[in-house]
Amino acid sequence: MSTRLKLLAGVLGTLLVAGTAAADSFERNIMTGGPSGTYIRIGRDIAAIGAECGLGLNVVESAGSLENFVGVRNRRNTQFGIVQSDVLEYLKTFEANDPEVQQAVRGVRIMFPLYNEEVHVLADKDIGELKDLAGKKIAIGKADSGTYLTATLMLDILQIKAAERLTINPDEALPKLMAGEIDAFFYVAGAPAALFANAKIDGSKFHLLAIKDAPLLATYTPATVAGTTYSFQQEPVDLVAVKAVLMTYDYDPKKNAYHRDSCRSVSDFSSLILNGMPTLEEKGHPKWKSVDLTALPPGWQVGTCVKAGMALDYKPSCTAAKPPAEADANEEYLNLLKQRLKKQP
Repeated sequence: MSTRLKLLAGVLGTLLVAGTAAADSFERNIMTGGPSGTYIRIGRDIAAIGAECGLGLNVVESAGSLENFVGVRNRRNTQFGIVQSDVLEYLKTFEANDPEVQQAVRGVRIMFPLYNEEVHVLADKDIGELKDLAGKKIAIGKADSGTYLTATLMLDILQIKAAERLTINPDEALPKLMAGEIDAFFYVAGAPAALFANAKIDGSKFHLLAIKDAPLLATYTPATVAGTTYSFQQEPVDLVAVKAVLMTYDYDPKKNAYHRDSCRSVSDFSSLILNGMPTLEEKGHPKWKSVDLTALPPGWQVGTCVKAGMALDYKPSCTAAKPPAEADANEEYLNLLKQRLKKQP
């Protein structure tokens, strides 16, 4: 296995686990992101609907997408992780010759697509497009974060050779850009991103780069940040987005007790999320309102344990009373999902 993935796998067991202790005896974990990010809030929303059913789910902080992917594959009692959909393309591109990584890719499965995250590239005004980043100093996010993953992949797809790639977080990069220490930085976040909305950015000096490069459209979805979304950006900007997805592992309930219990947990939470969408949209993070459970990104396979939990007659193994299932509201979702699944290999 690659050095980076070995290091990630080695530290996963020491990560800080935050959340409600399991109400039942079986341990479940979901890997998310930093303490102030969207991933951890989405994870807490999922844990909350599990708690209503008496099923505990610990919410685990992490560096982001790549670490979460490795965690779902290698960290015991970690059945769920939130990652960006381009992690698959990243692993195929940069870890293609590592048989252990490719084995991990084959074992990890999608549970549900979540929401789109726009790829923001804030740059000096004299930089007109991504290709102009050649020879510049660019911040690409903390190593193994989703921003790092996307920035690395996009720059390599376009064969852009920067003078320097700084592996720092966007909140560290913004003051460096404003001070003239770097020329641009990447930030993958659902618009409006709080970092840009709350900062005093001079629109005469800095702008968001349009991202319309044809080679990127095979992996990313076209998107637009509307004008005045940010005070420094009065005109709309066409760029691309990557989808955040909820991942799991392809457990075999016939293998052993751990696989059986984990598969059951995946099925339980598949059912709870599907039937709990109205509650998640009403009480959860605002991004739940843009979730389309049928928008499966290309390249991913849906797990068999997930499919079992999507059946209308599936009954989660709750240890407490749960809200009545919204069968009528979800029947259309299920039909659309089944149509998409039939098209999968």
